[in-house]
Amino acid sequence: MSQKNRLQSGGRIDRSKPLTFTYNGKQYEGFAGDTLASALLANGVDLVGRSFKYSRPRGIVAAGAEEPNAIMQLGATEATQVPNVRATQQELFSGLVSGSTNGWPNVDMDIMGLVGKLGGKMMPPGFYYKTFMYPQSMWETYEKVIRQAAGLGRSPKEYDVDIYDKMNQHCDLMVVGAGPAGLMAALTAARGGARVIIADEQNEFGGNLLSSKETVDGKAAAAWVASVTKELEANENVIVLPRSTVNGYHDHNFLTIHQRMTEHLADRAPNGQIRARYHRVRAKWVVLATGAHERPLVFANNDVPGVMLAGAVSTYINRYGVVPGNELVLMTTNDNAYRTALDWHDAGRKVQAIVDTRKNPTGALVEAARERGITVMAGSAVIDVQGSKRVSGVSVASISEDGSKVTGSVKKLSADTVASSGGWSPVVHLSCHTGSRPQWNDEIIGFVPGKTVQKQLIAGAVSGNFTTSGALEQGHQAGAEALEKLGLKAADVAVPAAAEVKESKPMALFHIPHTKPTSQAPKQFVDYQNDVTASGIELACREGFESIEHVKRYTAMGFGTDQGKLGNINGMAIAAKFLNQSIPETGTTIFRPNYTPITFGAIAGRDCKELFDPERYSAMHKWHLENGAKFEDVGQWKRPWYFPKAGESMQEALNRECLATRESIGILDASTLGKIDIQGKDAREFLGRVYANAWAKLPVGRCRYGLMLKEDGMVFDDGVTSCLGENHFLMTTTSGGAATVLNWLEFYHQTEWPELEVYFTSVTDHWATMTISGPNSRKLLEELTDDDVSKENFKFMDWKPATVAGVPARVFRISFTGELSFEINVQANYGLHVWEKLFEHGAKYNLTPYGTETMHILRAEKGFIIAGQDTDGSVHPYDLGMGWAVSMNKPFSFIGKRGMQREDCVRADRKQMVGIKTIDPNIVLPEGAQGVFDPTASIPMPMVGHVTSSYWSANLGRSVALAFVKGGLDKMGEKVYYPLVDGRMVEAEICSPIFLDPKGERQNV
Repeated sequence: MSQKNRLQSGGRIDRSKPLTFTYNGKQYEGFAGDTLASALLANGVDLVGRSFKYSRPRGIVAAGAEEPNAIMQLGATEATQVPNVRATQQELFSGLVSGSTNGWPNVDMDIMGLVGKLGGKMMPPGFYYKTFMYPQSMWETYEKVIRQAAGLGRSPKEYDVDIYDKMNQHCDLMVVGAGPAGLMAALTAARGGARVIIADEQNEFGGNLLSSKETVDGKAAAAWVASVTKELEANENVIVLPRSTVNGYHDHNFLTIHQRMTEHLADRAPNGQIRARYHRVRAKWVVLATGAHERPLVFANNDVPGVMLAGAVSTYINRYGVVPGNELVLMTTNDNAYRTALDWHDAGRKVQAIVDTRKNPTGALVEAARERGITVMAGSAVIDVQGSKRVSGVSVASISEDGSKVTGSVKKLSADTVASSGGWSPVVHLSCHTGSRPQWNDEIIGFVPGKTVQKQLIAGAVSGNFTTSGALEQGHQAGAEALEKLGLKAADVAVPAAAEVKESKPMALFHIPHTKPTSQAPKQFVDYQNDVTASGIELACREGFESIEHVKRYTAMGFGTDQGKLGNINGMAIAAKFLNQSIPETGTTIFRPNYTPITFGAIAGRDCKELFDPERYSAMHKWHLENGAKFEDVGQWKRPWYFPKAGESMQEALNRECLATRESIGILDASTLGKIDIQGKDAREFLGRVYANAWAKLPVGRCRYGLMLKEDGMVFDDGVTSCLGENHFLMTTTSGGAATVLNWLEFYHQTEWPELEVYFTSVTDHWATMTISGPNSRKLLEELTDDDVSKENFKFMDWKPATVAGVPARVFRISFTGELSFEINVQANYGLHVWEKLFEHGAKYNLTPYGTETMHILRAEKGFIIAGQDTDGSVHPYDLGMGWAVSMNKPFSFIGKRGMQREDCVRADRKQMVGIKTIDPNIVLPEGAQGVFDPTASIPMPMVGHVTSSYWSANLGRSVALAFVKGGLDKMGEKVYYPLVDGRMVEAEICSPIFLDPKGERQNV
């Protein structure tokens, strides 16, 4: 395998470690340290894709995140497929499998390319707004065809095999970019004692210094980078994040970072390692040292493979040891790009000419080129490129001093590579994410970050300072200023010396003229990725789109994964010129997150599989596991479902738990019940508005059950709220409804009643709750407390502070079983201790743990509802037979009061909750079973309600059920029938929902 464009020496690659990879089904070889792009160029691969709209052949243009064309599909298997990865950012590894994302039947022979040759007339800007309108019946077909033709990569069809995670970080200073400015800022701040995070999207720190021949402090720039990086890595206050793109900068100095952890190692992450990590950072101060992108020039056929950015060519030569061609023509508006011609020449390849658009370029680099015998064609431009799948030559002509027209004859030059440079555009994207508008700077011919309310500093090329010495100085200043603003002592850091090269003034030129008008000239591309041309921008302006934001959307300039990194400035300049206004008057588009594409896996992190919904455990979870509990998910909690003994079926375990509770004593872990602490002088008033019943007179030490309704009057949660103090209450909710109720309270407080002084705090996790129920529960509690818990001193629906098993507790005498019950609440860290003490003393009473299923049976025997199971958003309190829980005379209308009075809500035939006893007591109705009054009715039978709860009751020796029946409260003793899916017709009797102890004597003993 020959790497025909690889130099025998030089670069930062390791030639002792060859790596094989596959591109479009063909195997190639590269070296450790290569990117996929540098390896492709080394092997002479010119064609890497087809353009978005015209399907024109495209080659590699850049060397970093600004690359618009080399968008790859990676993955050796379906499960490891990753679409739209930039070849310039993908590090090479052995076995890497890659391919072009478009082109049919393949990228070399693309049928759509035939359409592209006519595309100027068939697909002008906005054609998709004007075409495919009729007939409407064909819209779905149009969409499929257009999406298939215009698509880039494809999503994998199998489950992602890799693991991703996310981290929350905090720091004093976040430094974005690890070029000379960023490294100096981080070094200065770190030496001053600041907590620093520094991130850079490249695999190595150093920025442009990694491909530069400059020296810093008299040694190779890369050596200085290595020494600073080593010091930062050794500093315990510094987090160093290579391969990490800061993809979003949000309000209040919140930044998101996509770190590629193992994507450079293999097709999938090594066993036990993660593929990517998402950092969410809160920073006190931020330094943006994001650098600048070189700006290409816009000229005819500037998209032919072999046309590249000048700086990218130098990067491939100096960093990767790859010369991407044999004959170079360089076109530039500035001195800096001369370095590319010098690098090309020094690599032993031919420079046909340097075409400088300026009339009289001078400076050290210009003279260095002339000294090497390189032809400099001043006052000229490359106006056209010859070639289809690779550059074969160029057309050069002299141009006017302002660059607006061709003034001389056209000369042809042989070349296989064209490098262009229109100057440098500061990378302002992140600064724009927070709403800051970039400001035009005539001196640098580019936009720089505008005013911001963020605690943000800028340094280096992003500020328009394109010299290494200037970047080092500004980085030091930013680090020192950050220390000062953070209140830390100044650091003793010397600014290293870097040689400055004298350069002449660059030319403000964006669009190279042609001998033909723009609309008739060969295509001159502004946005390579979206096939936006200079003529397309002019047409958009001609059609009335004068706002640059409108031009962007009409032409698609800056869309896609490119986000305008290369083309936006040129596009704005072309629009400005056509509209006869300045670039500042034309303005700029606003960049939005993400800066570059990131994988969905990193965003989702570990919120998948077993971690998609985090599991929550009570303080007694360890005990439950040790005692064989079976669990069910309630909200996010793992709640004990039942506690089977050896050889017991589920029903046998439930029977035993139910009987033990009714006959002696059972214990339930009720820690998961939602608990909301409510305080404030208007707390009592607020409760009266959100609950259907009254709260104004609830005394301290008492508890009350309440129903909470939506605006339509329908029940959405219930629970007991206790008065802890005159302006202090504790609200309990269902386990699964806690978050919803808290949000509901906050919503009404903030939007409807902000004048009320009331505060809500979720304290669910703060308390471990254990409920002991049964005739012996008072005896057990008395053994663990010195407080008086007698019937006379501790009445039903009282609560009192007490000491239980030596631990301060809140004890509530409330019951969800209908038995004598005490709910013991202790600080969560003591929950297991108290629980074990209860079992230690409760052995003599046969203390039996029970789970949620037994709880459901016990409460159903008493006709107690469970919100969300016996209610479904269409049930109001009167449907439940719970009018006693509604106070219609409160001075302030409570939520849902008017809703319950709607015409539909007062119908006599509404479905109402009743008890159901099957005639055959051994039949347990399935929950959800539909009831009918006439078992002989023809199908479809008129249904009159459904079963919401149904169980076998060991205490009653029969099945019990709660159900809704039309007009059920007036139909006691009547029959209802339940046709089942197995063909049986079950006959049942409508009865009171209270099956056990209708007078409530058991809970009041």
